[in-house]
Amino acid sequence: MNTFTVIFLFALLISYGLQFWLSSRQKNHVLQYRDQVPVAFRDRVPLPAHQRAADYTVEKGKLGDIDTGIGMLLLLLLTLGGGISLVFEFWASFELSLMTASLLSVASVYLLMSLAELPFELYQTFVIEEKYGFNKTTLAQFSKDHLLTLALTAGIGLPILALVLWVMDSIGELWWLYAWAIIMGFSLLMSWLFPTVIAPLFNKFTPMEDGSLKQRIQGLLQRCGFSSQGIFIMDGSRRSGHGNAYFTGLGNNKRIVFFDTLVNSLDEEELEAVLAHELGHFKCRHVIKMLMASSLMTLISFAVLGWLINQDWFYDGLGVSTHTNAAALLLFMLVSPVFTTFMHPITTYFQRTFEFEADEFATRHAKGSKMISGLVKLYEENASTLTPDPLYSAFHYSHPPAAIRIAHIEQAMQAAR
Repeated sequence: MNTFTVIFLFALLISYGLQFWLSSRQKNHVLQYRDQVPVAFRDRVPLPAHQRAADYTVEKGKLGDIDTGIGMLLLLLLTLGGGISLVFEFWASFELSLMTASLLSVASVYLLMSLAELPFELYQTFVIEEKYGFNKTTLAQFSKDHLLTLALTAGIGLPILALVLWVMDSIGELWWLYAWAIIMGFSLLMSWLFPTVIAPLFNKFTPMEDGSLKQRIQGLLQRCGFSSQGIFIMDGSRRSGHGNAYFTGLGNNKRIVFFDTLVNSLDEEELEAVLAHELGHFKCRHVIKMLMASSLMTLISFAVLGWLINQDWFYDGLGVSTHTNAAALLLFMLVSPVFTTFMHPITTYFQRTFEFEADEFATRHAKGSKMISGLVKLYEENASTLTPDPLYSAFHYSHPPAAIRIAHIEQAMQAAR
């Protein structure tokens, strides 16, 4: 057996074993505290709401375990099981150019993985989300969204993939540097285009009507020295009962977006506080820092791939007989997550640090008490558990757990007095 095959199987066992173990810890921890609201929330969250959140979390976790197991099996079938080789050999049997055969091969594997994921998305949406009152979409809308996503992926992704493959075939040993520049440039372009070109294909964005809420938000923007291309309400309730707010776009194409569900759930001061938190991410340069970190990790990934692409043991150890650039790129995208599982806590640590900083910014520019009350409402209405397992959350939660986050906001309020 190829040495790299052994290394891959060992990493696979550790990575997926860790995921299942953490998921088991999460479910057990949530169930252990299901019948007792945490002390910090006893005067804010009723027990039935806390129990509902626990049950929702556990059901999603069980489905996630099955999804993870199927994903591991599919990965093994595609690699050591010879699936990728079969796909590449199938398209190579036609009288096609190498570029066309490569694009069709990668697209076929992507489509196969999307189809394997589809039953879990259907169950999540029409069984679990429906059971807990969150699902608002229809099967027709669900199908339309997925077909549109597939069309956009093909229409935008395949030309970029073709360009990257051309660079890999034509530039020479430093191809990975040019490929990295292409991907980063494309990412920036898509971030700039998303609010005005991509997002409106899926949702309706209505400018916020004049009134006290808009005046309050505009006042906050002026105090913070922030400009945007508008404040919009998104028809999130057409698909889900979950609420959210976000900034989107880059440069002079930035937009502030509120889900209509969020606007209907929070009062004006709470909405102002939530927006102040989002503004904090921009004013503290978190977007730039995350972009720089992502850029560096992408560069390192392409550099590693630039070395692996010339190593026969990389292909052979993963059960792929087709030693082409397209096969190497596909293999790297599929297999690299197995070897980077232990980086998750590092990523979440910095993300949580950014969330703390954004909360501190919000307490200086809006009412901290309203930030807390708004968060509690969101935790309750979104059925977010208040008692996650510490290790599980360290690996998977980009935001601090509820109790820790609110305690930090209270400390920031006291420090500001």
